[in-house]
This record gives sequence, structure tokens and C-alpha cells, in this order.
Amino acid sequence: MEHTTELKIQLDWSEMDLFGHINNVAYFKYIQAARVNYCQLIGINTYNAHDKLSFAVAASSCRFKKPLFYPGTILVKTKVEWIKNTSLQLNHLILDQNNQISAEATDVLVIYDYELHTKVNIPDQVREKIQMGEK
Repeated sequence: MEHTTELKIQLDWSEMDLFGHINNVAYFKYIQAARVNYCQLIGINTYNAHDKLSFAVAASSCRFKKPLFYPGTILVKTKVEWIKNTSLQLNHLILDQNNQISAEATDVLVIYDYELHTKVNIPDQVREKIQMGEK
């Protein structure tokens, strides 16, 4: 699946570690921001409001390629790798301000009904929004 969303993020001084680069924990914050951004674009609610479709993170991983340094900005590109009945995988590419790959990450999301406390099938309208973006 080729459709990609992009999210620009300003690095924060507080994200630096003792070695002078952005701490690896901050990368998961960037991944979360990209995940939430993508889900909102395709119609999946991210704040578990009553009677609204939401998700649960089943897995999240990150492969660090190159350190990030403050100050700077990054670009997180997100795309859907696969869709199943109740889950989908997002791939994230984190690029530094020189457009070099700093990290590659994946999320597996399960569409979840927090009122019933169970996973549910991905609705057709969400699936269609994902597929429309692929063109």
C-alpha cells in the first residue's frame, strides 16, 4: 500500500538525553503522534468517546538508524502495510531535517469497542478511506 501521510514535528530540548541526542523514548512519542494523526484521518476515534470506533495498540516497535539532535524538525511518514478483519499495521519512517532516515517503526492496531470490551471488524467506510488514499 503506497498511500503515505506526513506529520512534521519540532524536536524539543527536553527530549535530549545525557549524550546530547534525542532519547529513544521520544521516538515512541513521535510514532504515537503519527498513529493518532493517521487514525483520525481515516475516521477512527482516538479518545474512546461513547459509541465511537476506537483502537488498541497490539504491538509497537522501532528500529533506530541514526540519532536525532536538538534543535531540529522531523517528518514522520505513515502508511498502511496490511489490513486484516480486525487489525491493521502502520509503518512509520522518521526522517531528520536533512531527509535522512533516523528510524523505522511499526504499529499493529486492533479496532476496539471500549464499551463492549472487545475487538471488532474494521468497518467498510474505514477500509474504503484507506484504499482511496492508496491511489
